[in-house]
This record gives sequence, C-alpha cells and structure tokens, in this order.
Amino acid sequence: MIDKLPADVRLGYSLTGFVERSLQLPQLLKSDLRVGDQVFVKTHNSLYVIRVVENGSYIVSGGWFDRKGLSPMKTTIAGCTWGGSVIKVDVVAACGLCLEFGNRLTTSAIRKVFVFRRGLEN
Repeated sequence: MIDKLPADVRLGYSLTGFVERSLQLPQLLKSDLRVGDQVFVKTHNSLYVIRVVENGSYIVSGGWFDRKGLSPMKTTIAGCTWGGSVIKVDVVAACGLCLEFGNRLTTSAIRKVFVFRRGLEN
C-alpha cells in the first residue's frame, strides 16, 4: 500500500537519494577541465561540441545551437539535471542526466561523453 512506503519512495527520491545516485553516474566534473579542452556530448537527440574558455565559459556548437543558427555560442553550463529542478552544478556532463546550459536550454539525456585535452587533438 502506498501510505505504508517511506516518504522518499512515495514522493520519488529524497535529496540523500539523489546525491547517492548521482555519485554512481559516469560524470565529467567542471574542475577536471582546463582552458582549451574540448568535450563531445552525445545526447539522445543531438551531438554537442563544447570548448572550455576562461572564467567558467564555454563555446558550444551542435544540437539546438546549430538548429537555431547560433553556433558557435559563448555560454556557461549550469550543470546536469534529471529533468527537474534538482541540478548538479559541479558537472559538465553525466551519463543519464540532461545538460543545462546558462541560457536555460536543457538537452535530452546524455548517452556518451568524450574529452579531448588541449594539445592532444591530432
């Protein structure tokens, strides 16, 4: 019966549950990237190319940015979300989550992430 279940099961994940689950996801932390690194993010619907620039900014192309004629666009990355209001602000990409850019664009679920370090592109 639903009323006999713990509150975090009845209402979805608790905050603790979100944190525990998020730690198990393959993810790329913002702190792992340096200026000049490129990240390719394959989502369910699109491919995004993200180049790290200074002060927490990124140059992004692909996906929605290409479709709207805005590529390349300088923006920030808010973090990754399950599609709701809970967001991991310390990550650029996490498989299974949706990437949210500074312009509030939220992608479909991330499937794969590839990192090319500055100087190793050839």
